[in-house]
Amino acid sequence: MLEKARQLLHSYFGYETFRPGQEKILTHVLQGQDVMGIMPTGGGKSICYQLPSLMNDGITIVISPLISLMKDQVDELQENGIRATYINSTLSHEETNARIQRLYAGEYRLLYVAPERLLSSTFQQVIQYTKVDVIAVDEAHCLSQWGHDFRPSYLDIPTFIHRFEERPVVLALTATATPEVAEDVCELLSIPSERLIKTGFARENLIFSVHKGQDTDRFIVDYIKQNKEESGIIYTSTRKEAERIQNMLKKKFISAGIYHGGMSSEERARHQEDFVYDEVSVIVATNAFGMGINKSNVRYIIHAQMPRTMEAYYQEAGRAGRDGEMSECILLFSSQDIQVQQFLLEQTQYSEERKKAEFQKLRSMVNYCHTEQCLERYILDYFGDEQASDCGRCLHCKDDRQVVDVTRDGQMVLSCVRRMRERYGKTIVAQVLTGSANQKIRDFKLDRITTYGIMKGKKQKDVVAFIDFLIAHRYLSSGDGQFPVVALTDLSGAVLRGEEKILKKETVLTERAVSNDDPLFQQLRQIRTQLAKEHEVAPYMVFSDQTLREMSSQKPETKQQMLQVKGVGEHKYDVYGEAFLHVLRAEANGGSNEQTPVL
Repeated sequence: MLEKARQLLHSYFGYETFRPGQEKILTHVLQGQDVMGIMPTGGGKSICYQLPSLMNDGITIVISPLISLMKDQVDELQENGIRATYINSTLSHEETNARIQRLYAGEYRLLYVAPERLLSSTFQQVIQYTKVDVIAVDEAHCLSQWGHDFRPSYLDIPTFIHRFEERPVVLALTATATPEVAEDVCELLSIPSERLIKTGFARENLIFSVHKGQDTDRFIVDYIKQNKEESGIIYTSTRKEAERIQNMLKKKFISAGIYHGGMSSEERARHQEDFVYDEVSVIVATNAFGMGINKSNVRYIIHAQMPRTMEAYYQEAGRAGRDGEMSECILLFSSQDIQVQQFLLEQTQYSEERKKAEFQKLRSMVNYCHTEQCLERYILDYFGDEQASDCGRCLHCKDDRQVVDVTRDGQMVLSCVRRMRERYGKTIVAQVLTGSANQKIRDFKLDRITTYGIMKGKKQKDVVAFIDFLIAHRYLSSGDGQFPVVALTDLSGAVLRGEEKILKKETVLTERAVSNDDPLFQQLRQIRTQLAKEHEVAPYMVFSDQTLREMSSQKPETKQQMLQVKGVGEHKYDVYGEAFLHVLRAEANGGSNEQTPVL
């Protein structure tokens, strides 16, 4: 059966071999066994249910959390020659009935639905008379209350599955799950723990960086101008900030879309479509856009504000480079971001236990912004994915900044925390160190301790940032809650005794742009844009950037050679292949325009 799956993989998707994890997951699914897969964004999770849908007699139901994403996914499948559809609230009653009739007639292999539809009596009646072979639960972390994006509607899935007289194969998929969340999902879906397949969270084509002390607006404008041919997403934590940045870009004559929960569904759909179809290259969005984009050629993600959790950050950053091309994930950090996230968290209706867990996640996110170790390694450690070596790509790995001995400043901070009896938060500690005349300091009589004012020449916000650095590197610990208490650690004693040094890299503002200066690649992109408009599909649905780069590198001149390019399957070749071959043959003949087609 796997051999047949490989043939279909090449015929429909243009790939010769499976990616890590796909073969193991497919083996279980094809043998009729439930399985959970944790694979990074862009790791090919969808192949794990798309290929079985081509091999089974019945249908595969894909439960997806965002209806805004379904149309993109179905359009892309149809471009690959796979019969797929979706049923959701965007369809009229007549459209829904028409699709149901075609479903009864066996015209579809894949059906996408939102979890809210599962317990609808009408939908259950439809499914009762339809053979269902596989139920694929996309973004499965939404099942767990310990996940970063828990959705109560996902708890309807186990009930829906149990209604089947003959249980379909259950396939749970996600890109972001800690060990605790993965265990929770497996238990809820009755998937044996030995059938949890992890391929690792590493994305070898992503370059991570954190920039502190930047003028956010200037950085964003300069970066977009340097990468004006590329698609990118700018994430913010609030609607207000998303609107401010979009208006700022407009004043700089940069056209950018916007997407947040306060807009009408029609407005959101229009801006998303403009971005997906390359009408605008940049979109400013809140986390409402986190899972709502299937666009493969997003070349950069800029977080203008720090997200609250590592899960949210990695999922949003993972929207970059889904086609495998090198892409950047930039986080612009400001200490004010912490207050914003603390405020937003306090406004939630979470239980005290859940809030405590969320504050712990926020601390991990702050530590990420202040660590000086490999950024990818920090992310992998967070998800319980052991990594033997640093990535060699991120800002810190490629950083040539000078290392500065900050032991003396560290001893001042640690000594102050000890004299304050480890009873206060970092803001109060910083105020004492800088000699603040704050009335609260006087009321607590903290202006009388020996460490009061010993860092008077420094700005309070810089001292707070330094304390965050010490916490990130475990010279200090921080409790939970909105106002966590700072305490000493085992490392603190070694530093205070002079047995351990604290080294920190000097602060330097750095920027880096993604380069795409291959003329043939740019020419192929223009052809792709023209073909996409002709066929009324998004450009990335024609061929991905990675596929165009391989064409540019290999320069195939025949159909057989073209079919050896990753991402070029039989169906795609029949629809688009000849147009690209004309351009590539012209290049081989010295760039003659006579053979270039007029599209």
